[in-house]
Amino acid sequence: MASQPTSRVYSAAHFVLELGERERVGFLKSVEGGGYKAEHIVYQGGPAHDVFKQVSKPKLEDIKLQVGMAMSEVFYQWISAFFAGEVLRKHGAIIAGDFHYKERARRNFFDALIAEVGFPALDASNKNPCYMSVTLTPERMEFVRGSGSELDATVGTMIQKLWTASKFRFEIDGLQDACRRIHKVDAFTIKQKILESPAGLLRYPIRVPGRIEWPNITFQVPEADADPFIEHFVKHVVQGEPQEAARRGGIIAFLDHQGFELAELELRGIDIASVVPEKQDAGSDDIKSVKVEIAVESMEFVYGDAAQLE
Repeated sequence: MASQPTSRVYSAAHFVLELGERERVGFLKSVEGGGYKAEHIVYQGGPAHDVFKQVSKPKLEDIKLQVGMAMSEVFYQWISAFFAGEVLRKHGAIIAGDFHYKERARRNFFDALIAEVGFPALDASNKNPCYMSVTLTPERMEFVRGSGSELDATVGTMIQKLWTASKFRFEIDGLQDACRRIHKVDAFTIKQKILESPAGLLRYPIRVPGRIEWPNITFQVPEADADPFIEHFVKHVVQGEPQEAARRGGIIAFLDHQGFELAELELRGIDIASVVPEKQDAGSDDIKSVKVEIAVESMEFVYGDAAQLE
């Protein structure tokens, strides 16, 4: 008769991110990746029918997190350093807890770099909470059985609900009046290519950061407010007037339900790349909009104080 398992199965209902010396920085909306895999190397000699297989060096998948504005300031300082181009590696862990907030498993990671930070779509008609996506690229990972300790169930629970897709402010220098009624901003992702440097007998390659890729940002304004964007585009792109003096700054501010800033993105070197009217149907009751795409030379992430308020 087979013996019964000594450990019970569980449903991982809560995930906590830990950074540094076991400092728990907040709950995660979701976790994906962070596993090992290896390819098979196939050998076949001459006319022999036998095929020999050998497992190659292990490869570690990126860890993809969804987070809100409920993390501690240590985490957002790491995000700010990523935007500034600083090489900041972090040790940490992903802790899985059950429905009773008991630690059941952990994945410890080492020398992790931020590879991507993605911001959700903003929509004035969407009242749901929204989350950033953050991709981490560690050099090494280990799986450990959970200690059974208690997870603090109150960390960030209320604060997370404050960040909704409908509360934001988008401004471009010199075009503030035209930006007042921006009602949609498409999702966008800032990426940093992580380069691998394998060496000799090392089981794991050394990973170093490459260049940051700043995406274009697309938003929608009512057609009644689009004239300043169209005039700017015609003047500096269609007619070919010098654009250097036309480059502008701007911000995207993420607000809570009371209008306080949770965080903001400072945009630099803005130039208008396209101005395209949305599809229009004769029988539609929708407000006529224009889609504007801007190119951005660099960004800065600034974490606000409102995320610490309850």
